[in-house]
Amino acid sequence: MDVSAISSNDDAPDRAGAVKETARRQLVELGAAGLSLEGVARAAGLGLADVEAVFPHRDDLLTALVIDAYDASGAAMERADTAGAPAGARLLAVTRALRRWSFANPGEFTLIYGSPVPGYHAPEDTVPAAARTPAVLAGIIRAALEGGELTPPRRAVPGPPLLLPAAVEAFGGVPEAPFSDIIERGIVLWSNLIGLLVFQVFSRTHDSVKDEAAYFDYAIAVAAESIGLEVPPGEPTD
Repeated sequence: MDVSAISSNDDAPDRAGAVKETARRQLVELGAAGLSLEGVARAAGLGLADVEAVFPHRDDLLTALVIDAYDASGAAMERADTAGAPAGARLLAVTRALRRWSFANPGEFTLIYGSPVPGYHAPEDTVPAAARTPAVLAGIIRAALEGGELTPPRRAVPGPPLLLPAAVEAFGGVPEAPFSDIIERGIVLWSNLIGLLVFQVFSRTHDSVKDEAAYFDYAIAVAAESIGLEVPPGEPTD
């Protein structure tokens, strides 16, 4: 079902916004698995029929929340990106922006990067929004490649190419050697970024490092080395 479809009532858009805002608060309190239309209706002071008029099923509401979360986090990265700046500085800026968004919105971060919600399968509607984060990273990597900012790798991905055609298309084709595996390396960078955020948002590093923001910058610089990109030291952010 198209989750953007709402009832014909004039107040339906406002009601959908109120429902989603209430649901976001419940993501923090109950987790996505605990979300229900009945519970959201009670918390929002609405009748169940009013909620069902804009989100007929729980999965419709979850999908709307997933799309909003991906769009909001992707937009935060896009705003932080400065085209024309050195690629390393751009990478640090956009990953810091995603970190800020993740800590400010832990319920939504958990929804898109935490444990799967039992019984829920994200539809194709979520793909364009989900692609915004890797698209920002790919744009920076592509700029670094074209600007001669990358150091050639010391080892190549062994065996045949590991990529699906969609990944190659999204990057704009496979570069020539010695950077023919840069897309695979970019996926490593992307997965390292999300894994690092999971550790920090879920407090997996607080008992290991004394300055998590500084450690984040360090970890991004180390991860960037996998694609041959140097990330300069950044000014402290918090």
